[in-house]
Amino acid sequence: MVAELMKGLSITLSHFFKKPVTLKYPDVKMPMYPRFRGLHELHRYANGLERCVCCGLCAAVCPADAIYMEAAENTPTQRFSAGERYARRYEIDMLRCIFCGYCEEACPEDAIFLGHNFELSDYSRDSFLYSKEQLLVPVGMTNTPGIVRGR
Repeated sequence: MVAELMKGLSITLSHFFKKPVTLKYPDVKMPMYPRFRGLHELHRYANGLERCVCCGLCAAVCPADAIYMEAAENTPTQRFSAGERYARRYEIDMLRCIFCGYCEEACPEDAIFLGHNFELSDYSRDSFLYSKEQLLVPVGMTNTPGIVRGR
């Protein structure tokens, strides 16, 4: 019994003199790996038009059925996207999302990406239903480093 106690104390003492790995979380955030999948981001073209043309592929490929989209037609006076249609309503239920990345792979316009924002906690279930306005990223801004866009 004394041998086990000494072995446990030796492990404790060996860690006692090592540098701690604790981060002061709100001020210092842990760097995310490039392949980390966090909160979704909807991107725009450089001219401000939305990349999403509401083709529905992301909603169709989602295994959790977490994406809901409603299409509307662009008019010559009001253009929201480069295509004929745009997403009037685009919602993602983050409580259903399994962060698989299928929506990202299915999108032909490179409109949706899984970003690096991991701070998704909240107190009400309703706040986990993200709308298009919450997911749209301003032109030239991204929370996802390392994404190279081909278009």
